[in-house]
Amino acid sequence: METLVEDIEQTEIAAGGIVDNLVHENIFMKLGLCIVILIVTVLLIKLVAYLFKKIEKKVALHGGERIKPIVFKKLQLLGAEQILKIVLFLLRIIKYVVYLIIGYLMLVTAFALFEQTKDIAFTLLNYILNPLKNTGLAIIGYIPNLITIIITCIISHYFIRLVRFFTIQIERRKLVLPGFYPDWAQPTFNILRVLIYAFTLIIIYPMLPHSESDIFKGVSVFIGVLFSFGSTSIIGNLVAGVVVTYMRPFNLGDRIKIGDTVGFVVEKSATVTRLRTHKNEYVTFPNLTILTSSITNYTFATKDKHDKGVILYTEITFGYHTSYELVEKLLLDAAELTHHTLKEPKPFVLHTRMADFYGAYQINVYTKEFEKIPAIYSELHKNIQLVFEGAGLDLTTTHYYTVVPPSDAESAENPRV
Repeated sequence: METLVEDIEQTEIAAGGIVDNLVHENIFMKLGLCIVILIVTVLLIKLVAYLFKKIEKKVALHGGERIKPIVFKKLQLLGAEQILKIVLFLLRIIKYVVYLIIGYLMLVTAFALFEQTKDIAFTLLNYILNPLKNTGLAIIGYIPNLITIIITCIISHYFIRLVRFFTIQIERRKLVLPGFYPDWAQPTFNILRVLIYAFTLIIIYPMLPHSESDIFKGVSVFIGVLFSFGSTSIIGNLVAGVVVTYMRPFNLGDRIKIGDTVGFVVEKSATVTRLRTHKNEYVTFPNLTILTSSITNYTFATKDKHDKGVILYTEITFGYHTSYELVEKLLLDAAELTHHTLKEPKPFVLHTRMADFYGAYQINVYTKEFEKIPAIYSELHKNIQLVFEGAGLDLTTTHYYTVVPPSDAESAENPRV
């Protein structure tokens, strides 16, 4: 019996020694695997660094030739050199992200080899797997809403294209709508496009991710408040631009007068209108100013072939010692000599007022060449002066006035009087 107990004890001691040897061998093997993991990590990082270096070098050499600048309506937003710098910067960011991913995964693998750090490995792994799993489930669950949003946007896009087609036809006068002018087509299209976009946004808004969250609603309200307070004048000018468009007080190319400024309309935008004066000056008016100002259009009367044209007039004064008939004849002669004026209707003279020592005579001529109005005025004034000088008449009007001597009291108070 005692011999049996001793044999069992010796067997247990031998088994314990074998287990200890196996444990030590297992630890050494795991340490060896850790060294292999470290070596693989270094090699992978060097490989990634080499690949990205080759990519960056290739982009730097050939990117300038293939990359085109970003241009929006003739305005260059980013040049080719700036885009190249951004691409190289993004490549460096991606390279560092790949470094972190490699290091993170190798660290998790090393921790998973040992019983003492296995929990840490699973925790680190879950930091990546859980967000990926949640994101994947969210994407799968969002697919029906995404399909609805895509279909809605496609329908809106092609509906806008349809409206655009009719707009072009109306602008080219291929489609005529009674009471609808061709110059209304583009502003009407812009209004309809904004309304379609707004309607589309109303439809897809509830289907956007986190649209029901308080943060999303708060940000939306904050942006709306900023837009309301910061764009009051802009909205006013936009509304005024729409009203002015449908009022049709002028068109592009018309010669108009706004306030004291006379010029040709060279631009009509949603917020401003620009005039080019005869001195080649460009004057910008906010549409809100135009809406509240009186506008004189010199072009409307010249566009219709059945219209008589616009009347240009200038006034002179002449003493009563010269008969009205002679002054009228000379003014009509000067009008006949003036170029770019119409022979029919004929020029005419109005006797506008009678002062104490002279009368005022207004010569009126018709023209349809509104772009030459300053030159016509200049030639008319020159011809009036030449015709009157040829008739031996002086255009200078005599003014008479009486000097009243000061009284004695005023002279005493002010000796200089």
